[in-house]
Amino acid sequence: MPAGPETPAGPEGPDAPGSSGAGFLGLRRWGRDGRGSTTWRRGLVVAALALLTAALLAFHSEVPNNIGNLGSLLETFLPWLGLAVPALLVPALLRRSATALVALLLPVLIWFNMFGGLLSDKSGGTGDWTVVSHNVAAANTDPQSTVKLLKESGAQIVALQELAGKPLRGYESGLADAYPYHVVEGTVGLWSKYPVSGVSVVDIKMGWTRAFRAQVATPQGPVAVYVAHLPSVRLKAEGGFTVNQRDASAQALGDAIEAEPLKKVLLLGDLNGTMNDRSLAPVTSQMRSAQGAAGDGFGFSWPASFPMARIDQIMSKGGLRPTDSRTLGRDGSDHLAVAATYRYQ
Repeated sequence: MPAGPETPAGPEGPDAPGSSGAGFLGLRRWGRDGRGSTTWRRGLVVAALALLTAALLAFHSEVPNNIGNLGSLLETFLPWLGLAVPALLVPALLRRSATALVALLLPVLIWFNMFGGLLSDKSGGTGDWTVVSHNVAAANTDPQSTVKLLKESGAQIVALQELAGKPLRGYESGLADAYPYHVVEGTVGLWSKYPVSGVSVVDIKMGWTRAFRAQVATPQGPVAVYVAHLPSVRLKAEGGFTVNQRDASAQALGDAIEAEPLKKVLLLGDLNGTMNDRSLAPVTSQMRSAQGAAGDGFGFSWPASFPMARIDQIMSKGGLRPTDSRTLGRDGSDHLAVAATYRYQ
């Protein structure tokens, strides 16, 4: 029989859009496309966005705060920037772009260098006592569940923020049997199984009391405990991400802790900022995060319904070694309580 005509290359060939040769997401077609672009020439926009993500991660401290305080906003939610990688991976595959895929390796490496250590469980050994810090929320819908949560936590030292009115009286009566020593200054308080003395208000430049210092006589020795609730950071249409008042308060708190005569110091409170936030540097530069040193994961504490940031902090300096750090279950607050166990050294 005479040979039939050769099948011409073109839309009926193995690289046709509907052919089985295309493979999943076109993964078999990484050569030139219909317009002659190679896999290294396609997806340049995706690659550029990947490099921008990497730059924001690596140089977040260079993002200025004088434009809506965007630097602090970025740093508050910095770990979530990693979600840009899977979001960009899809168009990179659809465009069959080797350039975009290679570019995406950079933010992945930087993210894991910055946050990879938080993903493992760093707890180890037993501690001497446990501390809890909790913004109980002035609008707490179920203060009884908060009292139950705190008493079941096993903590010897408990710091609370946003105390006021009738709920405060409920916390005082509900915790009295478990914590014989307590002090409340303004809207922050401390409950302890160990004797408390040397209480003094810390002026954090707010016009009313939201921080104090106390000395707690643990069985292993004295510890200076600071309880603080720094100003809220709010997004305002006319002022952007406002942190100026919080910055001044953080500086005042950092100065007080730096001047503390006792060597062993704990800070428990709602700082309205993360360890990455440059605005908290007066505090974070001299103290160690319990979550960072002995936690498992990010330990996000706010908002309780879908935690996205750890703005509730437990930090220490001096001869105190955290052996465990965690968040507690939900109660009637919009924050999760945070807990840490320490060994006195």
